[in-house]
Amino acid sequence: MKRPDLLAPVFHRLVGCSGFRQIAYEFGVSPQTIGRVSGRLGRHSLLFHQLKRPKGPIQEPLALDGFESFEYSQYYPTSYHVAAGQRTHFFYGFTDSECRRRGNMTRAQKKRRARLEEQLGRPDPKSIEKEVAALLTILAPAPQALELHTDEHKSYPRAVLRVPHLSVTHRTISSRAARTPQNPLFAINLLDLKVRHNGANHKRESIAYSKRRASAAYRMAHFLVWRNWVRPFSERKGGASPAMRLGLIDRLLTVPELLKRRLFPSRIVLPERWRVYYWKELPTRAIPKGTTHRLRYAA
Repeated sequence: MKRPDLLAPVFHRLVGCSGFRQIAYEFGVSPQTIGRVSGRLGRHSLLFHQLKRPKGPIQEPLALDGFESFEYSQYYPTSYHVAAGQRTHFFYGFTDSECRRRGNMTRAQKKRRARLEEQLGRPDPKSIEKEVAALLTILAPAPQALELHTDEHKSYPRAVLRVPHLSVTHRTISSRAARTPQNPLFAINLLDLKVRHNGANHKRESIAYSKRRASAAYRMAHFLVWRNWVRPFSERKGGASPAMRLGLIDRLLTVPELLKRRLFPSRIVLPERWRVYYWKELPTRAIPKGTTHRLRYAA
C-alpha cells in the first residue's frame, strides 16, 4: 500500500454514509484506490475482531435478525444475519445469505428474474437456516446454554436444530411489536438502524450499493469493529462502547490504535465462514470471474 496515510481517514468515511466515489473525490484519488484501501481495512477488521472477541461461553442473551440488502442489482438480494448482545449491544458477528428476489414485481421483472435464474441458477432456499446455524456455531463453538431472541422467521427454528451442541432457549417476538428499548429485540433493531444509517451501500434506492457481496462483507467488518470498540453506546448521550459494557476494555479506542499493529491470517485463525470473507472468495453470480485476495509480499 503506497498511501498508508489513507487508512485511518478512509476508515472514518466508510462508516460515515459515504460511497467510494464520494470518498475518492474528497481525497483526490481514484475509486479503485479507495476500493483497495477498503479491502485492506476489511481484512484487518476481520482479524482484529477474531483476536479480541470473547472466546468463552456467551454470558448474555443474544438477539439475532436478518438485515436485507443487495449486490450488483436488486435481482440479487442479500440477507446479513447479525447477532448482538441483548444487554451490552456487543456486535458478536455476522454471516450472509444469497436470496431470491421477492416482493411486488411487474410482469417484466418476473420474466427477467426467470431469465437470470435460468442462466445463473437460483440461490439455495435453505441458505438462511444454514448461515444462521453457521453464525451460532462460530459464536458458541462449545456446548453451552444459550438464550436466543429472534423474530418469527420460519428458518430460525430450523437453524437452531442444526446446532445440537447448544441448549438453546429460543424466544420469538413479532416484527410488528413496538421497537422500543423494552422490546427484547431492541439491540438488534438498533444495530440494523445503525448499519443502514452508517453505510451508503445499504441505503434505500442508492447508487452507492455494493457491486459484490465480498466487498460488502469487508464494509460490514469495518462497521462491526467501529461499533464495538470506537463509538460510545449512544451518539447523543455518549457512554461506554459495547466492548466496554462487555468488560473487554476500559476505554474507547481510536482508529489509529486499531490500525497500529499489522495482523496476519497465518497467526490468527479465522472460522471457515469468515476465512471466505477474508480471502474475498464469496461469489457474485453476475460476476462469475470476480477477483479474490492473494498475498504477494506478506506471509
